[in-house]
Amino acid sequence: MSIEDKDKIDSIGINKETGIVTLALTDHLDWSNEYEHLVLLQDKINLYVSFLESGEVYESYPQAKGKNFEIKIFSKFDLTENALEFLNVAYSTVKEAGFNLSFEVSGD
Repeated sequence: MSIEDKDKIDSIGINKETGIVTLALTDHLDWSNEYEHLVLLQDKINLYVSFLESGEVYESYPQAKGKNFEIKIFSKFDLTENALEFLNVAYSTVKEAGFNLSFEVSGD
């Protein structure tokens, strides 16, 4: 699954060291169509937040009960300036909802 699968959680697991439940969002797209890419990213982050806020996460992944949550974006490409600005705003919004948002460039 990937950023283009708008109605699916790409991956979910619990970090054994921290106990944090990580919802991974995989982003393999380059930034040649920046606007479309940002819309896809926004839609996917919104899906993840909704999945957490609704409690659906506990139906799909009962081991998550009592844990903290993180949405982690794994990107193949470095962020553009606009993407960085977007993620800063998204970080604040996700944080206000009670979750963490992080980003990692994984390259190939």
